[in-house]
Amino acid sequence: MKPRYIIGFALALVFIVIAIFSLSTDSVSYTGFAYAKNSGKVVQIIGSSAKDDAYKYMAAANIFTFRMKDSTNTNAIVKYNGSVPNNFDIAPMIVVKGKFVRDTFMASDILTKCPSKYESKFEQSKSN
Repeated sequence: MKPRYIIGFALALVFIVIAIFSLSTDSVSYTGFAYAKNSGKVVQIIGSSAKDDAYKYMAAANIFTFRMKDSTNTNAIVKYNGSVPNNFDIAPMIVVKGKFVRDTFMASDILTKCPSKYESKFEQSKSN
């Protein structure tokens, strides 16, 4: 076998191993606030904003803070370095990605689920 083929095969094998390793370490799991607080890892949490609590946006510092309830009805304060996301006031569901720092969940990303996506499906299921 020629040395070029051996080197090419070895390089291909190294790239495959690197790809598999990077895909497995970059995954972020969906959890609740209790697990996120104890793990110290970056996680994604699905929930809703606590409607009884008003959110705060400090424009000078560009910091958005609100209270969120996860799927197990656990509440936590979420702090995000950015502006208030679109449709935040009317979003039925919110996904936050980040990790806890002390008692505050520091979000790196916030995704609001648009209610219009669900209205038509809800209306159809009610009529059936």
